Amino acid sequence: TGPHESPVAKMSESSQSVGSPNTERKVRKLPKAPKGTADAAAAPKSPIVVPQATQQEDALPPPPAAAPQSQPPAEPPKPQIRKVKVPPLPNYDRRNGQIYQAFVRKDYDACEALIKEQIRESHGHAEYAFHALALIQRQRGNMQRSLELFQEAMRLNPSNIENAKQVARSLCLMSRHRAAIDVYDQTIELGLKDWHVLHNKGVCFAYLGQLDKAKQCFQDALLLHQSEQTFLQMAKVFLQENDMAAALAVFAEAIALFPESTELLTAAGLVHLQLGATSKAFEMFGNALTYDPRDTGAILAAGSIMQDCEDYDVALVKYRVPAVRAPESAEVWNNIGMCYFGKKKFIAAIACLKRAAYFAPFEWMTAFNLGLVHLHAQQYASAFQYFSAAVNLRPDFAHSYMLLGLTLAKLDDIENAIAAFDKAINLNGSDPAIFLNFSILLYNAGRNQEAAKKHAMYERSLAACSRPLDAETKKAAEKLATVIHVGAQSVREK
Repeated sequence: TGPHESPVAKMSESSQSVGSPNTERKVRKLPKAPKGTADAAAAPKSPIVVPQATQQEDALPPPPAAAPQSQPPAEPPKPQIRKVKVPPLPNYDRRNGQIYQAFVRKDYDACEALIKEQIRESHGHAEYAFHALALIQRQRGNMQRSLELFQEAMRLNPSNIENAKQVARSLCLMSRHRAAIDVYDQTIELGLKDWHVLHNKGVCFAYLGQLDKAKQCFQDALLLHQSEQTFLQMAKVFLQENDMAAALAVFAEAIALFPESTELLTAAGLVHLQLGATSKAFEMFGNALTYDPRDTGAILAAGSIMQDCEDYDVALVKYRVPAVRAPESAEVWNNIGMCYFGKKKFIAAIACLKRAAYFAPFEWMTAFNLGLVHLHAQQYASAFQYFSAAVNLRPDFAHSYMLLGLTLAKLDDIENAIAAFDKAINLNGSDPAIFLNFSILLYNAGRNQEAAKKHAMYERSLAACSRPLDAETKKAAEKLATVIHVGAQSVREK
């Protein structure tokens, strides 16, 4: 092949005949076939045979060839872009609005069905659904299940402060206050400092009896936000410390900020009532009822003052409103029962007090009142049962032991009755009523000398007591002094 011949031309010649004498490679020359010979099989075979191109190879783009310089280079074929439809991203929050509406309507069954469907579609990645389901379980009393669901929501979004607060709240409701404080500390360390966190942390410290830390938390919470509930909790801490002046100062500051808060007004009135300022307390209750005439706490407090004044009919009229608004309130039925007791209607009183005991079976005051009514109704066995329950529920209340001793005396158990009175004197050695009843018990048991000693102690305690006695008690004391031949003058000399 000559050096100046085009390789493209040679390729076309070779494609015409395989056995052509002008082959591209320099090998020995084959003898020419005689003209007119059409049999291609008679031609000698070449050592290297160039195969013909197949149909599939023709469909592929040809390899780049050296084009003449006079012609521009051929452009490479553009690749074809295949359009692929991208599937839409899943929306795990599309049912949140429906869940919220069902929850605020308190349609918990429909809300739970929506939540389960959303959790199934999201394969367990729906934070809001877990949060709402945990709240539903808490409303139904399943505290452990509620805690687990809140923890699952917190795992999905650790930076959400609401999940952390609800986890700590569940621990607090389960009386795991130390664990709740640890969760609040972790929340504060993450920088998620909120007044709710400090407020609830203070409540946990108050339950644990660490009152100084509780007050510090409440003060820090008030620096971030002045909340009515925080003021109430701080005042309760001062009341636990028997610091009435500090509690009243907190209430005064809170009422100045929230003058229409019936809860603050009622709580402040109860403190004044405990201090003996009945008029000031009644004024506070009246202000609370001015802003909300149907406030249950204010009505109960005002009604209790009316009961102390023996105005039972007016108190019963007042109690009609809370009996309708809070029919499951043990305090309401306890006060109603004591109104009937004041009117000497023992059966109605027992019925109301037993209803109160049904709603609050561990309330010592209800058990004490039931024992008192049964004692006046001369049902001594039932009275003994309820006084024993009151003593077990509150062992530091002296009058429970005193009335228990009277009941045992009615049951002819003098020795245990005397032991009950001794326990009452150890708890409260300055109450004249305890010494007077003890003296009457000893006189009825035939122990006149001991009765005279206890009567003398009654006289001394009466002189030191600032609270006036009622006419019935004074009459009983005078009658006892006459019977045991101990005059008031001789008692003072002795």
